[in-house]
Amino acid sequence: MALFRKSKGFTLIEILVALVILSISLLALAGLMVSTTRNNSTGGHLTEAATFAQDTFERLRVSPLSSIPTGVMIQNSCVGSTGIVYTGSWTAVPNSGSTLDTINITVNWVDPARLQPHSIKMKTVVSQ
Repeated sequence: MALFRKSKGFTLIEILVALVILSISLLALAGLMVSTTRNNSTGGHLTEAATFAQDTFERLRVSPLSSIPTGVMIQNSCVGSTGIVYTGSWTAVPNSGSTLDTINITVNWVDPARLQPHSIKMKTVVSQ
């Protein structure tokens, strides 16, 4: 009758099954961390590109409208805090019969981790 006594612990099989389940869940979390880090990096690059475009907008907004060349694509570049080179180009398009110009800015960069080109386009209107 001693064999039918209830055990108060876990068997080796139960512990091994629990370890397998724990290992699978930890591997899934590791994959999630990789994608989260990659997305965070991409977001940082996008923020730097948008800041570069916004700086260009602000420089053009304080300039007199007559000094902004229209119909010409002008390019410039800058290096971000992570060492990525952002190349920006902008074009001013005059609105007929108006004192407003539309400025289109495109910022391009290459993601060093994936070697994929990215770009962001922004548009604003400036007045005299």
